[in-house]
Amino acid sequence: MGEMFNQTDMSSILEISKWKGEGVIAGITTRKGGFSQSPYDTLNMGFHVHDDSELVTKNYNRIEEELEIPLDWWVSSKQVHGTDVYEVGEPIHPEHSLRPPNFTLEYDGWITNQNRVLLTGVFADCVPLYFRSKEWVGLAHAGWKGTVHEMGPKMIDRFIAHHVPLEEIEVVIGPCIGPLHYEVDDTVVKHISKAFQTEDVMTRTDENHYLLNLKQLHKNLLIQKGLKEDQINVTNYCTYENEDLFYSHRRDQGKTGRMMAFIGFH
Repeated sequence: MGEMFNQTDMSSILEISKWKGEGVIAGITTRKGGFSQSPYDTLNMGFHVHDDSELVTKNYNRIEEELEIPLDWWVSSKQVHGTDVYEVGEPIHPEHSLRPPNFTLEYDGWITNQNRVLLTGVFADCVPLYFRSKEWVGLAHAGWKGTVHEMGPKMIDRFIAHHVPLEEIEVVIGPCIGPLHYEVDDTVVKHISKAFQTEDVMTRTDENHYLLNLKQLHKNLLIQKGLKEDQINVTNYCTYENEDLFYSHRRDQGKTGRMMAFIGFH
C-alpha cells in the first residue's frame, strides 16, 4: 500500500484521502499556515505548551474553516499516556468539547458512531492511531507507554464490544518519531513483552540503549490481535526528520508545538 497521508489544497493539513472518498474525514495538521511564533511556528494546536493562547485559538479557527466542521463538534481530553478510551455520543459532553478548550477528563483514546463529532488529539512524536469500520471510527494517542500497554489492541476491543467484525476494521498508523531517532534505555525495553523484542522492533546501540520502532511495534501488536497485514497501513512520515512539516518533542528538546490528528464521519 502507498502513503495514506496526502497534501491537499489545504496546505496546513495532511489528509487520509482514500478514506475521505469512503465517508470518513481523517488526517493531521502540519506546522504550516498558522499564527504562532517561534519556537511554536506556526500552526501550533497545543494549548498546554507555553504558546500565546490567543494565537492557538486563531490556529483552531483556521483549521475549523479549512475542515468546514464547527468547533462545537470537536472532541478531545487531557492526554496522560494511558490506555483509557472514551466513547463519544451526542450531544457532546461539555467537558470534552473544544469550545472553549476544557480538558478536565483524562483519556488517550476516543471512539464514536456519531456523524456530528470530530475526534481530535495532539501530537509531537507520539503515535496517532486511526481506526475505522462501517459504523465506527476511533483515534488514539500512544507514546512508548501507551504502545507497550497495548493501546492499539485495546481500541480494537472497543470495536469488538460493539459487534464490529474484526475483518471490517482498518487501521492507519500515523506520523510519529521514526526508529532512527528514537533511542530508549532498559527502563522502556523491560516493559516490552519478550515476544515483541524482535529485530524489526528494536536495535541495540550499546549495552543499555536501543533504537525503538514504535510503528512496527504497533503493527505487530495489532496483527497478534487478529488483524491482517492488509488491514494496517503505516505512514512513511517521521516527525523528527520532516522538520518543515512537523513538530518533534525530541528534536526540539521539548520547546515545540503540537500537531492535531483528527477523524470523523462526513
